Amino acid sequence: MIIVVTGTGTDVGKTVATAAVASVLRDRGHTVLPVKPVQTGEPEGSGDVVSVEKLTGLRGVELARYPEPLAPNIAARRAGMPQVERADLVARIRELDGPDHTVLVEGAGGLLVRLADDLTIADVAADLDAPLLVVTSLGLGSLNAAELTVSAAHARGLRVLGLIGGSLPAEPDLATRENLAELPRVTGVRLLGCLPESAGTLDRRKFGESARRALDLRDVP
Repeated sequence: MIIVVTGTGTDVGKTVATAAVASVLRDRGHTVLPVKPVQTGEPEGSGDVVSVEKLTGLRGVELARYPEPLAPNIAARRAGMPQVERADLVARIRELDGPDHTVLVEGAGGLLVRLADDLTIADVAADLDAPLLVVTSLGLGSLNAAELTVSAAHARGLRVLGLIGGSLPAEPDLATRENLAELPRVTGVRLLGCLPESAGTLDRRKFGESARRALDLRDVP
């Protein structure tokens, strides 16, 4: 089983959400493999798969990286490095799948961020026939971003398993409180839970406990 984790934008808590989903699915007996197709802007020894491993103990796979913190196609171009190729990327991800496996593919930024000039994570999900989990911000402006993302996914024939709130403050403001009820209504998909904003700072045991409390993944294969 391959699931693609995307976001409504950058810095919405996608990596922590990926780790939380991985932790919950592992506790359900799945063999979980986190995958980052393209990493940008991180020095060697750090990055999203490293962050997921610190939170879960699950070692992930990174397929490509570029030095500057930009959209991957622009980062590749500026570095004079080859961009990822669609068929190759999809084939490499597909090879990581197997019986009783769940491959969690964490995209870069939002659904239509360019991994290459002619490639988005939406294209990768379509080629893999993989459903999406959409990580969303929760404050003011989040309804528009979430509805646009889900609409764009559906327009491309992609299935959205649900939304995950990437960072819920301990004391949410009025807009955030109202958005928790509005997000499922405007997007037409379930809000599977919200991770506390401090989740990414927890140790491995407490992070797993927090993820189990926060997320309802009963409808996620």
